[in-house]
Amino acid sequence: MNRLSQFCALAATLAVLSGCGTLTDLVTSNLPEKHAGRPSIVVNLRAQEAYLYRGKNRTASSRISSGREGHRTPVGRFQIIRKDEDHRSSLYGDYVDASGKVVKANVDSRSSGKPPHSHFVGTPMPYFLEFSPGYGLHQGYLPGVPASHGCIRMPYWKARQFYKTANIGTPVVVKP
Repeated sequence: MNRLSQFCALAATLAVLSGCGTLTDLVTSNLPEKHAGRPSIVVNLRAQEAYLYRGKNRTASSRISSGREGHRTPVGRFQIIRKDEDHRSSLYGDYVDASGKVVKANVDSRSSGKPPHSHFVGTPMPYFLEFSPGYGLHQGYLPGVPASHGCIRMPYWKARQFYKTANIGTPVVVKP
């Protein structure tokens, strides 16, 4: 590989990693914990941000995408009731054929008819922290506005950091 090709490859990699805060998320989410104390999570829907605390110390913050109109994220005081590192939605996803090819994309399994010879595959929701039945924090797409079906989406590295810190019973406060 010549120098120009190496430079272009490095520049492309850095551009991908620096986009949307990915590089910063990667670095800050892998720093060693400086604070001890019981973890808790606070979500501010208006600011579209989530905060991870250890005792009274904020140890991390994250951009989020919460529930859109008609699918609002519930507000109130909750606790983590389930953790699932490799969770998939039981409602939203795609119908695929036996070879894995998508036959019908972006469906609600409750209302979208199943095409013949297909089966439902739920949308991946890695690092799922369920705080209310059917609602949780997890890794997902962040368009910069509320856009989910009610869950709280986070960047990969932040979802992983929150997941590794939180336990069943960790308090979650969702503010309007």
